[in-house]
Order: sequence, then structure tokens, then C-alpha cells
Amino acid sequence: MSLALRAHELLRDVPLYDVSAVDLPGGGPGRSVADVRVLGKAAPSRVANALLGLRFFLGRVFGWDRKPIRPEESLLPRLSERDRRDSEVPPGTPSGAFLLLYQFPGEALGEIRNATVHGWLCTALAPAAGGYRLYLAVYVLPVSWLTRPYLAAIEPFRRILYPAMLRRIRRAWIAAYPREIRPTERAASAPGNGNSPRGGR
Repeated sequence: MSLALRAHELLRDVPLYDVSAVDLPGGGPGRSVADVRVLGKAAPSRVANALLGLRFFLGRVFGWDRKPIRPEESLLPRLSERDRRDSEVPPGTPSGAFLLLYQFPGEALGEIRNATVHGWLCTALAPAAGGYRLYLAVYVLPVSWLTRPYLAAIEPFRRILYPAMLRRIRRAWIAAYPREIRPTERAASAPGNGNSPRGGR
């Protein structure tokens, strides 16, 4: 991502695995990652939930998720005092299978480590023409011989999972923040105006 994000500094030595983005129309001023996270929880994707449920079922069967991440393995110690002060949630707050390292108004970073990968999910929200653009970036470090075959095995599902999540968030965003009609658009569609489908000949 070309945005100026704290994650770029913290993860400068970690390979970027995937980036997805979706445009979110309208929303009004002052929207933040916190708003997106609330919408994501309120309107979960059935497809995403099914795929994640399958992943965690396999994790229980094969013991991939038995060992919690140790402090020395996490990026938590690398957070600055400013990171900790500016975060809207306590650094290290559990969020599903992830630890939420920080959440700023325009950016959040989650971390996960298990027997298959050491990964990070960066969520960023930036103003864009007509609203906002939401970015999801995934960073991955190998942890064992399992990493490469695991990533190859989930590749087809990843191509379904992320688009499904983003579509669901976009629908929830549009429902929560209906696009305001500008005064010029109201005037153009007013009865008697030649630009109205029913106002002129």
C-alpha cells in the first residue's frame, strides 16, 4: 500500500502476501477503522465464517493452534510509547484469533502465530473520491515446513474469503451511511427542471 502507515515501519522486513481494497461510498467526515470493525462484526459474511470455521476445525484436529504466541515472538515490544498512547484499544487486546497490536483512526494491525504461519493483518481506511477506500493487507513469515504447503492449500479459499468479506462490509457501510444527495443533485432532479426525467420535454 502507498499509504503512510505505521505498519510499513514495523513490518519492513516481512514479506507482503496479499492486498485487497474496496471503495466505500459516502460515509461523511470523520469515519475511522473503528467504524469498519463495528460493521464487520455486525454483518459477518456467511462464506467467510464457513471458511474460517473449517480452518479452525482443522487447526484443532492437527494441533496447529495449541501454542499461544509468546511475548518475545510478537511485535508488541516494538511498539513505541506513542503507538501505545495513540491506540484506541489496549495493545495486545484479543480479537478473534488475532492480537490487536494497535488501532488508530486510520489504521489497525492484528497479529497471529501458530504452527502454520506468523501473520499480520493490516486494516487501513483512507479518504477517497466520493467516500473512503478500505485496504486489507496480509503479511506472512514462515514458521516451519508447513508454511509453504499450507499457503498453497488455502490459496483457492483466500480468493473467495477476502472478496466476500469486503463485499459484506461494503453492503453494511452503505446501509449504515446512506449517501447524502448534494444540493446540486436535488436541484437537477426537481420537478420542472429540464434535467429531470419527468420535468421537461
